[in-house]
Amino acid sequence: MATTLSTHATATAMTKAASGFVGSLSTDQRARTVYQFEDGERVFWYYPPMNRHGIPLRDLDAAQREKAFALLESGLTPRSYQQARDIIELETVLGPLEKEQGVVSFVRDPELYYFTVFGDPDGDGIWGWRAEGHHISIHFSVQGDRVLSMTPFFFGTNPAEVRSGPKKGMRVLTRREDLAFELMNSLDEGQTSRAVIYREAPKDILTYNASAVSLPAEEGLPASAMNATQQGILRSLVQVYVDQVAPDLAQERLAKVDKEGFDKLYWAWGGPTQMGEPHYYRIHGVDYLAEFDNRQNGANHIHSVWRDASNDFANDVLREHLILYHVI
Repeated sequence: MATTLSTHATATAMTKAASGFVGSLSTDQRARTVYQFEDGERVFWYYPPMNRHGIPLRDLDAAQREKAFALLESGLTPRSYQQARDIIELETVLGPLEKEQGVVSFVRDPELYYFTVFGDPDGDGIWGWRAEGHHISIHFSVQGDRVLSMTPFFFGTNPAEVRSGPKKGMRVLTRREDLAFELMNSLDEGQTSRAVIYREAPKDILTYNASAVSLPAEEGLPASAMNATQQGILRSLVQVYVDQVAPDLAQERLAKVDKEGFDKLYWAWGGPTQMGEPHYYRIHGVDYLAEFDNRQNGANHIHSVWRDASNDFANDVLREHLILYHVI
């Protein structure tokens, strides 16, 4: 499927932010941060706490951190940017919570979030960037005045709801969970029987950290079998994921969902339909995929991801480029 690209104001802001960030780095820091766009590192991603390539916040001075966060902010809405900062801050909640529970686990450090640039933001070719750490994995690919890709896009939270301490009641990813229950509660018995495809919630999102989406044919309840109110809730939920990115990018991606056929989206659920019980859902269409899982830690630990099946990491655009120039 050919990819239609429009000019994005966001691309200009993103290029400026990336150039400023890379330009602030020392020679040694740049060697750790900047990779060739074609490097295989670009399509490796994961969301647990782990050692990563790129440069962590802890190795940046205050001015460099500001530039790193300006790059992060350049692709997001104010809401999703704040969510990213809140997810990072949750490390300061999770660490003491695990210590209190006697859990031997990973180091919980809000400074272990890494920034990586692929290619040259000031050049003419395709370049990209990644911001990643525990429960955050954000990827953009850019060329000139166009953002070519904005997925995979992963947000998670642990705890999903802070249940004690100064941040008690905090829920960073509320809307993607609350809308899902609203949709499930609106279904009649027949619709529910089609929507529920797993008796128990899976242990995690099923696509994990795969570089390319691989799922069976769409399962569950199609949007075409929903009434207008239910379709409205589903559309709002689709938008929760797409609206994480800047408005010009989101508008284009939502237009693609409609072009492919909104009624071709499928809603699938796993687990009980009561809040507080382990649960899973996915929205799966021609290229659009969103997955959500809240099973771990007594259903208080969210993993959620938005994927573009044909164009994660700008794969669709790169494929067309290679064919056009007879590289493959």
